[in-house]
Amino acid sequence: MSFRAFNQRWLHPAFQTLMILGIVALCQPWNFFLHRYGVTLILIGLVGFMITGKIGPAKAKNPDGAFDVSDHHDGKAGEKA
Repeated sequence: MSFRAFNQRWLHPAFQTLMILGIVALCQPWNFFLHRYGVTLILIGLVGFMITGKIGPAKAKNPDGAFDVSDHHDGKAGEKA
């Protein structure tokens, strides 16, 4: 399993869940420890979610080797815009 697949499968949802748990911890009135660290959980989850959101899934290669127009910009292969 590649890192990109691991990220899409486990890390991205884990940080999303951590944000949700931080909101729940912040809003619950029973446990002062959870209430105290609720914002910290939200911030850690937010930063992790933003970082793992930038790591996209691996691009599939063209198996038949045909020319793919989407790889080129204005008909110039290899040049950056």
